[in-house]
Amino acid sequence: MKKYSLPIILLLVFSFSQAQTRINQNLKMELDSILKSDQILREYIDSETTENRKLEILKETGYPKEELLQNTWGIINKQDSINLVKVERIIAEYGYPGKTLVGEPTNEAAWNVIQHTGKIAQYFPLIEKAGADNEIDYTKVAMMQDRLLASQGKEQIYGTQGAGRRIINKKTGKEEYFRYIIPIQNPGQVNELRKKAGFTSTVEENAKRMEIEYKVYTLDEINNL
Repeated sequence: MKKYSLPIILLLVFSFSQAQTRINQNLKMELDSILKSDQILREYIDSETTENRKLEILKETGYPKEELLQNTWGIINKQDSINLVKVERIIAEYGYPGKTLVGEPTNEAAWNVIQHTGKIAQYFPLIEKAGADNEIDYTKVAMMQDRLLASQGKEQIYGTQGAGRRIINKKTGKEEYFRYIIPIQNPGQVNELRKKAGFTSTVEENAKRMEIEYKVYTLDEINNL
C-alpha cells in the first residue's frame, strides 16, 4: 500500500475542500428551483409522462387540471418570462453559471431558460463560449445553434429541431397536421457532425424519439407545402 506523508495528506484534504467550496451553493439552489419551474409543466404535457406523475405535478404546482389544460402554454410562457428575468440578473452578476460555479446538472438551468425564450440570438455567443470552456456540454451549444438557425428561417446543422404545421393534403384534399425535422444544411454528413458534437444518437433515432418520421426536406419543399 502506498504511504503518504502528513503534509501531502493535508494538501490533498485542503485541495478537496477548496474544490467543494468553489460551488456557490446559494446560487445552485436558486438555479435548481428555476430549472424545476422550467421543466415541470413541460413534463406534464409530455406524452411519456404517466398519469400518476401528472397527478403529482398538479399537486406540486397547485394548478387545477382544468385550468392547466385550457391554458397550458399561456401558463408556461408566463413562467418562462419570470425565469428569464432571474437568469438575466444572474448572468449580469456572474456570467454564464456553468459547471465550475454551480455543478452539474445545475449548469444547464440557464441554458434551458434561454432556449425557451426569444433571446437566443443575444445569448448564443455566451452559451458557445461556455461550451468551449467545458462549462456546459457541447450538445447544448449544438441544440441552441440549431434552434437559432431555425428561428432565422435557415437550415439547421445537427438535426435536433422538429416542427409541425397544419397543411392540406394534396392527395386527399383534407387538412392534416404534418410534423417534420427542420431542413438540414448537410444531411449526408449530419450523423458524423452529431457524433463530433457529442450526441450518442443518430438524426433518425432523434426524430423517432420526437415521434417524427425522418425524411430529408429542403427549405423550398417545406415552404411550398
